[in-house]
Amino acid sequence: MASPQRPAPPPAPEAPALAWVRTGVVLLIAGLGSWWLKGRGLTFGPWLAAVCTLAIYSILYRENTVFRLFEHIFIGLATGYGGYVVVTQMIGPKWWVPMSQGAWYWIFAPLTASLFYFVYSRRLVWMNRLVIGAFMGLGAGLGVVGFVTELMPQLTSSFKPILRTHPPYIHVNNLIFVITLITVMSYFFFSLSHRHRAVAGSARLGRWLLMVAFGAIFGNTVMGRMSLFIDRAAFLLFDVLRIPR
Repeated sequence: MASPQRPAPPPAPEAPALAWVRTGVVLLIAGLGSWWLKGRGLTFGPWLAAVCTLAIYSILYRENTVFRLFEHIFIGLATGYGGYVVVTQMIGPKWWVPMSQGAWYWIFAPLTASLFYFVYSRRLVWMNRLVIGAFMGLGAGLGVVGFVTELMPQLTSSFKPILRTHPPYIHVNNLIFVITLITVMSYFFFSLSHRHRAVAGSARLGRWLLMVAFGAIFGNTVMGRMSLFIDRAAFLLFDVLRIPR
């Protein structure tokens, strides 16, 4: 009976010195490329943006290491930029500046926020529940205010006139709007049985109108992505390769 094969040992981790050497080589190549482009009247920024664009679009071919590398770079940049925005636009002007100008009560803001971390303590987890409950109540109150100030005008504006006194005597757009509103609401109204012919027909029409609306939303999303792709293609052709328009 043959003995089972031993699993292959895991690969040895890369030495830190080798990683620093590779990083230095990449930086040296980038510096030489920037110097070469600058000597010919070209700027390094557009070419770097072109490399990033092609690296991201390489996922259209297949999964590859280049895409993964630039994906992690973009995620890191987005995270760093998000932290910068939080510090410069939120913590600085809305917390530190008022507190430094005499609004001493703002010192309780980080103390209150630190209560969220008591979720990791079994003995003091009740403090975390206090602040979560307070924020849930605050969110519920803001939700009610938002419903009254934002949704109520939408509800009142849904009552549109269908007839008018001069030709054409029918508002076609308003008629389509009212039919869509009633049929879609009947589709989600479950207090009446959908076995009735009138209710079933209205709900069926509402479902078809919903599909039309979802298709329009999906088409708008696709067109937005195509617009981004056209912008990137125009950048590569006209700004990087300098092809005349």
